[in-house]
Amino acid sequence: MGGAPHLAAKNCSASVINAGDGFNEHPTQGLLDIFTMIDKKKTVKDKRVLIVGDITHSRVARSNIWGLKKLGAEVVVVGPPTMIPEEIEKMGVRVSYNFDREIKDADFINMLRIQKERQEKGLFPSIEEYAKLYGLNADRMAKAKKDVIVMHPGPINRGVEITSEVADGPYNVILEQVTNGVAVRTALLFLLLGGKNSE
Repeated sequence: MGGAPHLAAKNCSASVINAGDGFNEHPTQGLLDIFTMIDKKKTVKDKRVLIVGDITHSRVARSNIWGLKKLGAEVVVVGPPTMIPEEIEKMGVRVSYNFDREIKDADFINMLRIQKERQEKGLFPSIEEYAKLYGLNADRMAKAKKDVIVMHPGPINRGVEITSEVADGPYNVILEQVTNGVAVRTALLFLLLGGKNSE
């Protein structure tokens, strides 16, 4: 753990909630993503979760990996070699650069936003090439399981990491993630403020 939330927690007596820490972590997003997964398939144990895209610059990816591995999921990170952090395998994940090969066995596909504002130049040749190799579109979805769940932490770059056809299609739970995020974060604030069950 590092960064501003860690510094704040070490230097004050109040509870500190990490609501997103640079490239580091985004624990509340991880909680709501895993809550959504469990809501849809009852468990993540032994489920295969693909996290696809800009892993290096994604705080969401790290928090999802920590939680998913703790709960017994198989996690595969997929993206261009320039967007996969060195030694990410130490977190217990498998690395793949081939989305088409991995999609057929996925129970969940968590697409990540291309964070152009956080990137150095030259991590991929063009948006068009990135979308062709790592974007989720109807042709790629045709290779997936019929009960696959598509997720995205938002905001979406439509036509880049995910097409509108898929983002608005029957497999996605993106709006449910948003709704669950309100509930999960409300519950977290309630607990940390000393809330008690009314029973």
